[in-house]
Amino acid sequence: MLVSTRGRYALRIILELSNHPRDEYVPLIEISENQGISLKYAEAIVAFLTKANLLEGKRGKSGGYKLVKDPSQYTAGEILSLTEESLAPVACLNDNPNKCPKAKTCKTLPLWENMNTLIQDYLFSVSIEDLNHPKKKQAAD
Repeated sequence: MLVSTRGRYALRIILELSNHPRDEYVPLIEISENQGISLKYAEAIVAFLTKANLLEGKRGKSGGYKLVKDPSQYTAGEILSLTEESLAPVACLNDNPNKCPKAKTCKTLPLWENMNTLIQDYLFSVSIEDLNHPKKKQAAD
């Protein structure tokens, strides 16, 4: 799995908006400048996120974008699954059921399936709130 620029930028835009009051519309130019994303690319990403009902947009002088729900209700998995073609570590896991002709005899398939489960479970367990306030790892005793 390789996360695209679109996926990384979408996460950054959501994070940027999560650091503003929920009722505040943030101008796209501000988001773009703060995140170092070209205005044109940021426009395309917020349009996509708005269409997916993750953001709300408002036109005009006091317009911009805001989150539609609390940052704790967004997960990295939710955002990346929208922006990425696939989160699977190997192509044969893109189809359910698996259509690979070697699936029944593939000795590595369990490895890829377990890896896929770990990736999915992890990404869907990390909220935007978690990314804003990461827990420090405890040193082993």
